[in-house]
Amino acid sequence: MTLKQLVEDTDTWPGRIFDLAIEGLILFSLVTFSIETLPGLSRESQFWLYVAEVVTVALFTIEYGLRILVADNRLRFIFSFYGLVDLLAIAPFYISTGVDLRGVRAVRVFRVIRVLKFGRYSAAIRRFRLAWVEIREELVLYVIATAVLVFLSSVGIYYFEGEAQPEAFGSVFHCFWWAIVTLTTVGYGDVYPVTVGGRVFTAVVLLVGIGVIAVPAGLFASALTKTRTEE
Repeated sequence: MTLKQLVEDTDTWPGRIFDLAIEGLILFSLVTFSIETLPGLSRESQFWLYVAEVVTVALFTIEYGLRILVADNRLRFIFSFYGLVDLLAIAPFYISTGVDLRGVRAVRVFRVIRVLKFGRYSAAIRRFRLAWVEIREELVLYVIATAVLVFLSSVGIYYFEGEAQPEAFGSVFHCFWWAIVTLTTVGYGDVYPVTVGGRVFTAVVLLVGIGVIAVPAGLFASALTKTRTEE
């Protein structure tokens, strides 16, 4: 069993145990991060949470170093997606340590980036990434079409509601928020039409919005099925 097989080969028991240990460490770090946000923590609790953070970062640093050491092309790994994720998982701790500026310490919140490390160990997430690559051109077209629909919806509601509610629909720019929450079928209720024409137009936009939400879901479902079949 070589070091490279231990770190990168998940088909062996040692390699699988290594992956499970890192997964557990990721989960542990996210739990401790969440606990830190609780108000009124005692000094003792803060101390032990800091100790847990130091140990976690030390282990992540060792893992990062091992992956660089066993990489076939070290420079390529460092600038790869997961290489950058591994670096960002530990960088906030080192940046904020020993610095008194609160603004700099705020970068520690980016420890949550560690959740992305799960992508290396989860087959489902890898399939999701492959599915995204499969349909990225369709998604670009979907985003463009959605942007056009948002603009047209904003123009339409402006003509129906602009005079009746100038404070909420005074311009096409004012209407963008309404168009987004309506097309996504969220409907916060903070701005809504009062005219008959505006309500009819809103009903049409809501029906269109149902289809807008369904398009990417269908694309991803199809691509995930295709990816699983190919595997």
